[in-house]
Amino acid sequence: MEKDPETNVLGGALELCSNDPVTGFFRDGHCNTCAADTGSHTVCAVMTAEFLALSKYLGNDLSTPRPEFDFAGLQPGDRWCLCAARFLQAHDEGCAPRVNLAATHARALDIVPLEVLEAYKL
Repeated sequence: MEKDPETNVLGGALELCSNDPVTGFFRDGHCNTCAADTGSHTVCAVMTAEFLALSKYLGNDLSTPRPEFDFAGLQPGDRWCLCAARFLQAHDEGCAPRVNLAATHARALDIVPLEVLEAYKL
């Protein structure tokens, strides 16, 4: 799988999202993407209790530990590479988390307008 160019939504080099917990489609700490990443895990967001509850309600439980996948579960304050469509859905529902624009991959712009991302910038 070849990664897309590592560029953020601001046009600069893609910064680290999180190594604790380790995030990203490639589990390299960055919100890198490629053609195989059909979910576009490109938005570096800071988890909130409200967002985690919405995600669980919508069928993607990010807060419950899953040891079989070496996943400890996310807590409010953790940074995580979110699916761009899920972020946009959370925005539409009024509970989108804050975003690290420098660590959000430029491919997120295929789904989420820059103005929307900027409204949630850290």
